[in-house]
Amino acid sequence: MTPKFYGWQTAVSKPINNLYPSIKSPVDLYNALLEIWCEDTCAPRLRSEWSRDNPTKGQCSITAFLAQDIFGGRVYGIPLGNGNFHCYNEADGCTFDLTSEQFGERAKTLVYENNPGQSRETHFAKEEKRQRYEYLRRELDKREKRLSMGR
Repeated sequence: MTPKFYGWQTAVSKPINNLYPSIKSPVDLYNALLEIWCEDTCAPRLRSEWSRDNPTKGQCSITAFLAQDIFGGRVYGIPLGNGNFHCYNEADGCTFDLTSEQFGERAKTLVYENNPGQSRETHFAKEEKRQRYEYLRRELDKREKRLSMGR
């Protein structure tokens, strides 16, 4: 299946660690997360819009910080108004946004230049967001364990 996220064609960043041996690129992470993203990992204010047809809805910050754990680099935010930002990654000279497809056709209007850096301390000051990130990471850990056991 062809990925749908922004920057997938040039997302050749390599992991900076061996946390997830099965994940060798942002495309691998995206494919793994397609199995994991769910209503519980979606931002509470967007849960009514989340569906299997739009699995990236409300997943941007927790996904971007998880990608940073694996690929390093920086997390940036596209201002959306009302103090909200849409988070994406820049790592190893590549810009990619694993959750851009949540915007549908509007994704083509997102600008991935000159955006402010985002910090996990600021984002995870919201307890629910930190918990969603930890849940996402635990599920990725479980997936990796299953793969290593040949299941």
